[in-house]
Amino acid sequence: MNATPLPAALDSAKCVFFDFDGPICRLFSAHPAGLIAGQLLDLLDHWAPRLLGPGMYRPNDPLGILSAALQVAPDHEVIPTAEQLLTQEEQKAARHATSTPDAHALIEELDGQGRALAITSNNSAAAIRVYLDRHGLAPCFSPHVHGRRADPIRLKPDPDCLWRALESTGAMPGECLMIGDSPSDWKAAETAGVNFVGYARAPHKAEALEQAGVRLIVHSMKEILDAISGAAPAAVRPPDN
Repeated sequence: MNATPLPAALDSAKCVFFDFDGPICRLFSAHPAGLIAGQLLDLLDHWAPRLLGPGMYRPNDPLGILSAALQVAPDHEVIPTAEQLLTQEEQKAARHATSTPDAHALIEELDGQGRALAITSNNSAAAIRVYLDRHGLAPCFSPHVHGRRADPIRLKPDPDCLWRALESTGAMPGECLMIGDSPSDWKAAETAGVNFVGYARAPHKAEALEQAGVRLIVHSMKEILDAISGAAPAAVRPPDN
């Protein structure tokens, strides 16, 4: 059988994990990430002046700012407050986020084929559920939505959210495939033993994934949808726990 890599990877996937921001939607398309990043920096500067120095974060990356603060001072009293602020702003963003083209159709096709679906994300589960409820997609994933914990020390590339998805779906790592758009997604999947497809909507995303060692990269959800539409349904859906 001369299957191309993408169909071959999909054929063996009884369970598919999605990163959220990127593969499913553009979370900050209407609620700019730069504004949220500014709020986080103001909060950190107030509670912990000079905690973050130049070059430790990207100015428009709220998750990156939280991650950098965690690396420097994981036990600082400001961290829970910063995480709560980010969660609140992500929920606002989720109410107006722009859907990734063909992502919803892919989710519905995979669900219709009997494959278990999970979300493994550094975003808050509360924000993810706002988006899923808004678009009627919650039944496709419930109860397998695994965002960052209230104590966000184990953000990807730590595989914590993937371990939780494996536990909740009852699937074995070799039966799963993750769709992610960053090197940290790839590293988390590799550590968990989960197969990976990189989604790169822009050249710089593809370059970052390639440099990280990702071998299977798509540039649209339609590529995956086209590959999966003709595939046989998965034999067994892992049980909901």
